[in-house]
This record gives sequence, structure tokens and C-alpha cells, in this order.
Amino acid sequence: MPHTTTEPPHARDEGAPAQPNAIPPGRLAAGGAPLSIADGVRVFAAAGPRRPAVLDGDRVQSYGELDERSNRLAQALLARGLSPGDHIGLLLGNRLEYCEAAAGIAKAGMVMVPLNPRMTAAEAGYVLGHSQSRALILDDALAAVAADAVPATVLSIGGESLGPSYEAALADVARADDPRVPVRELDPFAVAYTSGTTGKPKGVVISHRSRSLTFLASALEWGLGTGRTSVAVAPMYHGAGFAFGYAPVYTGGTVVMLRSWDPQELLALVERHRAQSVFLVPTHAQMLRALGDDVIAKADLASLDTLYFNAAALPVALKEWVLDAFPETGVHELYGSTEGGIITDLRPVDARRKAGTVGHAWHATEIRVVDDSGREVAPGEPGELFSRSPYLMNGYLHDPEATAACTTPDGFLTCGDIAIRDDEGYISIVDRKKDMIISGGVNVYPRDVEEAVMTHPAVREVAVVGLPHETWGEQVVAYVVTAPGAELDQPALDAYLRPLLASYKIPRQVFATPALPRNAAGKILKRELRDRGADHA
Repeated sequence: MPHTTTEPPHARDEGAPAQPNAIPPGRLAAGGAPLSIADGVRVFAAAGPRRPAVLDGDRVQSYGELDERSNRLAQALLARGLSPGDHIGLLLGNRLEYCEAAAGIAKAGMVMVPLNPRMTAAEAGYVLGHSQSRALILDDALAAVAADAVPATVLSIGGESLGPSYEAALADVARADDPRVPVRELDPFAVAYTSGTTGKPKGVVISHRSRSLTFLASALEWGLGTGRTSVAVAPMYHGAGFAFGYAPVYTGGTVVMLRSWDPQELLALVERHRAQSVFLVPTHAQMLRALGDDVIAKADLASLDTLYFNAAALPVALKEWVLDAFPETGVHELYGSTEGGIITDLRPVDARRKAGTVGHAWHATEIRVVDDSGREVAPGEPGELFSRSPYLMNGYLHDPEATAACTTPDGFLTCGDIAIRDDEGYISIVDRKKDMIISGGVNVYPRDVEEAVMTHPAVREVAVVGLPHETWGEQVVAYVVTAPGAELDQPALDAYLRPLLASYKIPRQVFATPALPRNAAGKILKRELRDRGADHA
């Protein structure tokens, strides 16, 4: 699909033209008040103030407490001379304060800039500088991460290394009422930075409307909401981690914070709190499987009725294990991105029949799969996937060129993924466009090769990349994590794959590795593998 040099109709980055249907300052949209991510906290604090909203170890926060403390944070930020629209850095792991910080920033009409606790000081400094964050709320244990670029205003949880106490700031507020700073629903609630696998990370500007509708549709689809308990497993700073960790409190449910990933602790939390819904990424499934089927079988998981996966497509072999290990649990597999929100969902009814796909378009979403000229491709033919929905980003912060490069004049967006739609309309993600290998002029999609390699009994995980080759342009290379005690070399894998793959798809080199490099969202960093491969050359 041809790219456009004009800002898309949904863009509302600084300096970008106002959206035609945006609410003018001081006016409401016809039919009601604009959506805000603080809405759910307000509603359920009134409807059930003593209902548990957030559980974190031995700490229990009710909706009434969540509402009051987020009010106090909003007032504390405004009292420090910060203004609606200002960007506020948030450097926290998965903990009780995350939800109240997000709600408080929104109530003040400000914009949250979540930071990855695993960043280096230089990386965090870039994000704080690029986003022009005027304040920072952080866990004092992470002070070293932000040490290179400390904003003028800092509120620190659990210490005062970079600034005054967060708790003291909340306690000192004279008024604990909700400031209700007006925001338009297309105004940003957050700037979420991409993982930066190529070049500097980009700031994805996400609106209140985008995430509010995501929360509501998630409750409908994955069983979040009143009377339901979910576990926040994925990191809250990440787009999907926040969407599925905050959605329970937006919709009246309870969220349990898993401070750091531990597969046995996850099972214990599900058992202890009778959790019904859990969002995971494929890496989590791999590590649960590594515990052994006997460990899974011994855990009391009778309450668990919904698992949903994202970040990368589940390899079919791993998907089959999940379905067998959790036979009473409905398993969803969804596809999306920070920029595009949730795009597709494969529902439990088709989990086995359509394993390897990511289902159909999600609620209120349109999909196109097109060739380089923008023509819709036929079923079974690979093409670039574009989507249009109310979940799309407003644009990239301070980067209209990058925004224009991934959007179309009629409001569709792509993240560069290659997909195939079958004759029933089910979408399969073949690969990232930039990860496609061209060997001898023939396209090789790493996902095809990885699926075949994963069926080998010695293989636990695999990532396939292309490395430069004098004759063929690129050659197919596999990085393999084997099961404990197993070994696998290139000749053995070659012989196994001969009946499964065309010869040009078979890896010419196989490198054993103890683990695949991943970002905190669970995505494999193939650039690192290509760099590693250059060292082997």
C-alpha cells in the first residue's frame, strides 16, 4: 500500500494538524463526556468503594483508596506548578502504585511516559529528554536508571535518592478531591516508547479513547471486570502489560501484581487469589512448560478460565502444549502492537483447528493485506498487513515523517508485518517485513522455518535470521535452544527438515545458544542475533 507524506486523519502529535472530529477546547462531544482512562476508577469508587482493586503481596487497595490516592497525586502534581498536557515520567515495576499513578496523572490532565526499569541510564535519559518530561515518579530502588536526566520535579517511592517522598507528597495535599481537569478523548494519556530494536526508540502517542475502548473490549473478550480477578504478569511499563494490567481496575475487577516473572509464583497467585484471567507471552509459556507437567497438574487452577497470549505468535507445538496442560481453560491468541493496539483475536473455539493463526479482526477493526502497490492480495498470498480502528496511535512524538511512513490517507496503519489471510478469513503472521530473508532472489519467511524446526523433539526454542552470503545474498541461519541434555547439529537438523521444507529454506548454519535475546515484552531481538552471526562469519 503506498505510503503518504500527509499526516493521517487520526494523528494528534505536537505540531500536527488537529483531527477533524476532535473536541474543540472547552466543548464536549455530542452525546456525552469524553472518555478518560480515569473513568473506571471514578465509577467503581462510587459504586463499590470497599471492593478490592489492587493486590500486591500483603497490601490490599480498595477502589475508595485508589480513587483518593490518585486524587491526591493529581493535586500534588498541580501544586508543584505542573500544567495539564505536561509529560510525567513513570519508572516503576509491577506494584500497587502503578494504577494510582496512571489514574492520578490522567486526573491532572497530564501525560504518562512509562519507562522500562531495565533501561540503562543513557536510554532512560534519552526517553525523558525526547519526551520533555517535566516530572518523574519512581521507585527509589531504580534511582540509578534515571540518574543521567533528573527532571526538576521528582516523587520517590521508598526513599529520597533523587527527590522527596511520594508518600509525603500525597499526605501533604490540602484537598483530596478530584481536580477533574478536562481532557478531550483524543488527547494523549501516554507516550509509550518502542523497544528500539532498530535505531532510537520512537514515542508512540496513545489517546484516552484508544485505551478506554481497549479496556472495555478486553473485559468483554477476556473476562475482566466486576467480580473477576486477573494477574498482572507482563511489565506494566509496556503497552500490552499496561493495557491488560490496568483494564481490571477500569472495569471494576481486581488485579494482582506479580512483582517479577516467576512461573511457580504465578501458579501460586492464581491458586491463592482464585484468579480467572491471565495475560502471557510465549516466553512465559516456555518457562511454565519447563517446570514439568507434574508441577502444573498439582497446582489448583480450577478458577482459571481464560489465558490470552500476545507479543509473538505461539509456535504450533507450544500452542498444543498449552491446550493440553490447561484443558479447562479457554485460550486466546491475539495480535497487535503499541502503535495499532489489538488487531486480531483467535478465540478458544478455533484454538486447535486454526493453530498457527491469530484469528479474525478484533472489535471495530478493519484489516487489509496488500502487495507493494497497495492491491489487496488473494487468500493464501502474503502481503503487508494494515489495520484501521479506534485503537490506533495518534502518531509518533516529534516525528511526523515516521508517522506518515506507516499510515495511509484513509487512516490505515502498518507495523511492517507480513500476513496471509486464508479462505475463511483467518490471519497468519508470516513475519516482520524487515526480517524476511532473500536468498538467491527467493523470499524466505523465518516463521515458516521456525515452525518446522520447533517440531524436532530436541528443540525448546528457535529463531531464524538471514546472514550475508557472497553467492546467495543471504543464507538461512538458526539459533537453537535445546531441551536439557539434548544436542543438535546442522547435519542432524538438515536431515530432519528435508521432508518438511524446500531445500532453500533449510538453515545452512545452526548455532546452539543457552537463551534467545529478548526485550522485556518477550519479543526476540533478531538484530542482536544478526550481529552475533556477523561475529561467526
